[in-house]
This record gives sequence, C-alpha cells and structure tokens, in this order.
Amino acid sequence: MNRPLPAVRLRVPTHEDAIAWHQVFADPEVMEFYGGRPAALSVYEELTARQRRHDAELGFCLWTLLDESGEVVGFTGAQPWRPDWGPVGEIEIGWRLGRAHWGKGYVTAAARETLERVRAAGVPEVVAMVRPGNERSVAVTRRLGMRPAETYPHPTLNESALCFRLALDTRTSDAA
Repeated sequence: MNRPLPAVRLRVPTHEDAIAWHQVFADPEVMEFYGGRPAALSVYEELTARQRRHDAELGFCLWTLLDESGEVVGFTGAQPWRPDWGPVGEIEIGWRLGRAHWGKGYVTAAARETLERVRAAGVPEVVAMVRPGNERSVAVTRRLGMRPAETYPHPTLNESALCFRLALDTRTSDAA
C-alpha cells in the first residue's frame, strides 16, 4: 500500500521544544528502545541546545518535527555519532516520534527531507543505529534505501546494535 506521505516541517529546535519533546516522549512505549522510561526535562534541554550548535556549525541537526497543523510530534535529523563505540566519527540519521503519531508516515517523510538536507551539506554517507527488535525503525531504514551493514556490541546491553548505511550522492547536477 503506497499512500502519500504527510506534509511535515522541520525546524531547528528552540528552547521551548525541550518541553515539547519531554511531553511527547513521556511514554514508556516511545522510550522502549531508549532506556525504557521517560528522560528528565534537563536531558531535552541539553539535547536541544546541542542541536542548535550542530545546526550552526554543521548545517544540520536533529530537527523538531511538526505535523500539518504545526504541532510538535517528535524529531528527525542527523548528527555526529557521539558514543565512543559504534560508528565513531560518522553522521547518524535518527528519529523519535510521539506514540499518537506512529504509523502515519511522518518519520519517513521527515527522514527523506533530512537526507536531502545532509546531502546538500556535503555529507557523503549516513548511518542509522537501531536496537534489535525495533522493527518500526528497521522498516524506516528500508524505506530510505539503507542497507544493513555491520553490528556493534552494545557496551551496556547484552545485545549488538544494528548499523544501517546509505551512501549519498553529493555531486551537483548543475555542471553541464
């Protein structure tokens, strides 16, 4: 079933978005693959501040994802992989969506927009790190054309994290 993707808007996170993210992600189901319980507001305050720095320095970040009505429904974007394990030094594409908005195509639409933006910023390849069992995220990687690549042993969980990759063609088509 190929239904049209919804209209989405991505914006650089504001300080107020920390509160919106905290509220939208305050659901154990949403946080199942991110520690299983909601994070403190201070986590989102630091995260949105870091994303504003990424946008200023790199031209991309984890953007706040807004639906057609302008409601904050989550985030989608790209950032440098931060942990000291896994695809160190690479650019990770990622997403998180409030439970009420699952299954409507928001993440796929926003992730495709993210790929265009990071391609325009000159990023040659992105990775997506997904925990085993997170079939919704695996499905998004497939819809984006990402390929399963390596796995990395998770340093604190008794499982390996799955790494998906996608090469981005950063050549411009205006050379004639």
